[in-house]
Amino acid sequence: MTNYQLNNFAIDDFIINALKEDFYWGDITTEAICASIENPCFEVFLTTRQDGILCGCDVFKRVFELLANNKVTVEFYYNDGDSIKAKDKIAKIKGDAGFILSGERLALNFVQKMSGIATYSRLFQNKVDKYNVKVVDTRKNTPNFRLFEKYSAKVGTNHLHRFNLSDCVMLKDNHIALYGGSITKAVTKVRESLSHAHRIEVECDTIAQVQEALDNRVDIIMLDNMTFEEMKEACRIINKKAIVEASGCVNLDNIEEIAKTGVDIISTSAIVTKAPTLDLAFDYCS
Repeated sequence: MTNYQLNNFAIDDFIINALKEDFYWGDITTEAICASIENPCFEVFLTTRQDGILCGCDVFKRVFELLANNKVTVEFYYNDGDSIKAKDKIAKIKGDAGFILSGERLALNFVQKMSGIATYSRLFQNKVDKYNVKVVDTRKNTPNFRLFEKYSAKVGTNHLHRFNLSDCVMLKDNHIALYGGSITKAVTKVRESLSHAHRIEVECDTIAQVQEALDNRVDIIMLDNMTFEEMKEACRIINKKAIVEASGCVNLDNIEEIAKTGVDIISTSAIVTKAPTLDLAFDYCS
């Protein structure tokens, strides 16, 4: 896939700040160990102890590029989105032992977390592929880590929700409450200043709200925490006149039943917030 989100200019500040957090006053252990070794050189393999989906190769590499100034090389044998199996050698890291040891944990933190999200997201998407339903993330991200989490979710599902608040209008229950619960008034107001390039999405808790959103010709109707029967009825009423998104309490056990109701999109924070890290490690070569 095209790595459009993770250009160096977009990620360098995040990585540099992480290096400062971990390395600002140096690595007293590694500096002491390497002090008496002339031209210390290591060759290390990044390996996996679990099956999963690899994600974060470029971020992993960039940690060492910024830290080691060309004194460490990283060669990946797989690409983001590839399936990896337990005990696979994923990459070879070679160069100055001091920089490898100092950068090991941070580089692993990125690739383990990102691969975990991609792996967990793929499980959700695989459950609904046959229904032609897209699984997307939400804005329930770790502050200042959204870029990496959303990229990882996209690697897993090949789909994303809005990246930030300026991507599209999303009228949620509290926005509508400001207009006395009137979807009509809220939609009318946002249309006064809305660009032609933006869509309008409305969150609906009831079938009555679905009908009101449809009457206002919104682009996307989100069915929030509805029962399966309510979702089926909402899809019948909408009848392809708007994109239908389902959200709320989505998990691996119920996502297929949600997909069967006829929705187009299923959004869930779980693919990011509940994803376990993938167990990756450095294996040193003797």
